[in-house]
Amino acid sequence: MAEIYVDMKDLAARRDEFQQACEAKCVDLNIDVLLVKYEGFLTLNKNLQLWQARKNALSSSLPGATPDKKPAIIEESKEVGRFISEIEDNIRKIKPELDEMLWRLPNIPAVDTPVGKSDEENVVVRQVGAPKKFDFEVRSHYDLLLMNNWADFERASKVSGTRSYILKGSASRLEIALHMYAMDKMAEKGFTMVTVPSIVFEDALYGTGHFPMAREDVYYLEKDNMYLSGTAEIAINSMHGGEILEENQLPILYAGYSPCFRREAGAAGKDTRGLVRVHQFMKVEQFVICKNDLAESEKWRETLLAVSEEVLADLELPYQVIECCTGDMGLGKYKMHDCEAWMPSQEKYRETHSCSNLTDWQARRTNLRYRENGTNKVKFAYTLNNTALATPRIMAQILENHQTADGRVRIPEKIRPYMNNKEFL
Repeated sequence: MAEIYVDMKDLAARRDEFQQACEAKCVDLNIDVLLVKYEGFLTLNKNLQLWQARKNALSSSLPGATPDKKPAIIEESKEVGRFISEIEDNIRKIKPELDEMLWRLPNIPAVDTPVGKSDEENVVVRQVGAPKKFDFEVRSHYDLLLMNNWADFERASKVSGTRSYILKGSASRLEIALHMYAMDKMAEKGFTMVTVPSIVFEDALYGTGHFPMAREDVYYLEKDNMYLSGTAEIAINSMHGGEILEENQLPILYAGYSPCFRREAGAAGKDTRGLVRVHQFMKVEQFVICKNDLAESEKWRETLLAVSEEVLADLELPYQVIECCTGDMGLGKYKMHDCEAWMPSQEKYRETHSCSNLTDWQARRTNLRYRENGTNKVKFAYTLNNTALATPRIMAQILENHQTADGRVRIPEKIRPYMNNKEFL
């Protein structure tokens, strides 16, 4: 049940802060109503226990009662049973409502997080590398793929509809090379590489916070009552769910590789054709489990962000780092930054990485804890995540930024060892 993992005393004590977080993150949730509903739930459970105790006492007294007293005991027992049934009905009614409210309870964002309602109010932190000036007409990655016979979107749509793709020849080789590079990069940084399932239980999606808010973006396998995951974060976050780790096991650094699936329900258009927003893709995800310490978790967030920037620098892409405002950061985020690489054909930056510190918000939902050294006190861990590299989206930026006048594409130097040291695709 959701309320088990919410610190209700903290919620009541910081009622105003949580209400402000709801408003800042555009969550339709009234904390006062939530607290009243929770108190009502506690009262119902307390009354249920009292009446159950009374019924047990009546049942125990019945065998030893005199014949003249048994009818009264039986009648009272029936009446108590009716009270119990009524209370249980009320609990069954209020519990799902309470759970739904608790699952939507946001994490309180950092005090310096920009306040805003959408990505239009995100703040640019820095820009690295100037967009290249081309002395020829820039081709889109879509056109480059078609002219070089590196993709087949028409046949892909015959197989699986819009926002699907088939990569061919050098492009498919490049996709594999990029992930090999990313895996080596994460290993160098001390991360343990893991391949994780893309078919997950509903609990795992509640654990990360994708449910209940983002059901429309997740594919459901009705016959199996399971879901297709949109990121390795979902499986990794639940890997240690329900466990109590030892502090000396922390931090745990995972780099998860998996196929990912998203509905991408927004309207299609010129800006989304090709490889930018597709239903299926591959991703290497950074994930950290660390101590329940804000300063340490913020150091890890900076580390994860630095890895993303290093990847973009290795791919020789101009990029910018933005700090996400409250309305664009999601329920569980304490602090969130995105990286966006330049798209020459669109003359704007497009997202490549999303880096988040969720403090103990996810760990509470999956019951992920650790035992503190010295005190043996059990605490909820902190979790963080960030993209390491996702394809095919980032291939769009690579193709466009490294194109030549004759339609060829130069391979970034750091990727060439994975492409037989070729200079061009």
